[in-house]
Amino acid sequence: MTIESTPPFPQNEPPNEKKPDAAAATKPEAKAEPKPDSGERPKPKNTFGRNLLFGLSLTGFVAGLIAAHLFAVKKPPLPAAFKPAENPYPDGIYAEGILESVQGSGSNSSVFPEVSGVIKSIFVVEGQKVEKGTLLALLDDSVPRGQADSALASLNSSEKTLSKLEAAAAIDPRSVSRDALDTARQTAAAARGNFRAADSLLSKYTLKAGSSGVVMAINASQSSYVSPQGVYDPYTQGYDPVLTLGMAQGDLAVRCYVDEILLTRLPPPQEIQAQLAVRGSDLRIPLQFVRVQPLVSPKIELTDEKLEQVDVRVLPILFRFTKPSNVNLFPGELVDVYIGR
Repeated sequence: MTIESTPPFPQNEPPNEKKPDAAAATKPEAKAEPKPDSGERPKPKNTFGRNLLFGLSLTGFVAGLIAAHLFAVKKPPLPAAFKPAENPYPDGIYAEGILESVQGSGSNSSVFPEVSGVIKSIFVVEGQKVEKGTLLALLDDSVPRGQADSALASLNSSEKTLSKLEAAAAIDPRSVSRDALDTARQTAAAARGNFRAADSLLSKYTLKAGSSGVVMAINASQSSYVSPQGVYDPYTQGYDPVLTLGMAQGDLAVRCYVDEILLTRLPPPQEIQAQLAVRGSDLRIPLQFVRVQPLVSPKIELTDEKLEQVDVRVLPILFRFTKPSNVNLFPGELVDVYIGR
């Protein structure tokens, strides 16, 4: 009897483990079946925001092109209103000037009251020729006139009392005491001084011409309030003189202001020549040198503002000329002046 023995398991293989089938290894794996619909759908793509961003970018690009084209176009300059004045001298210097009437010294005469009050009457008109001492305007003098009348009455009373005492003393020296006579004399003297003061104050309410000339400007009207500072101008918000007087003659003067940086190029007084150019025209007028005001001052002649801060200083120079009959020139007008040798 023969007993067959079974071969032992290999040591490197665990028992009861099957080897993979070669046919199953070469067989393609089956695709995973899709999961059943859970109710959620895929979100759509944000195409509206992209289109809006693209449209805005395109609009900005087009606007930039249009703006670049418009700014690149050069517009022709406007023609000049008048031809600027040319310098007639090789080394001439330029200065701004203001026309004024010819004065022996200073400039036009400005009339200011010495007291404050309301204008009661104005007796002249602009352009009128006046003589020295002509009555120009009268301020309301009701209060000082009352004071002057009261002082006059006191003066008359004290003088009458003094005259009676002196007459009595002349007849009988013993009828009047020396103390009473001295007191009456002192009272009369005091009354006489009070009357002179009141009358002097009353005269200050009357404005008179200090010299012969022409009334160039009246800056106040009847019922206007004036003071020693002048009359308030609602347009400039400053104070102007009540009246301005100028010389009554055909010649005019021009006060020009030379910048301090040009003073080294200013010719000597005996060699100075100048020419005036009227703005807005081709008119040129030769000037006659008068004098130099030897004081360099801040340049404030254009606006005359007291509060204006100016860092430019100028030297005033005065010229005179004969006014042409066919040209309208007035004091206070700005002109161009060229100074040479």
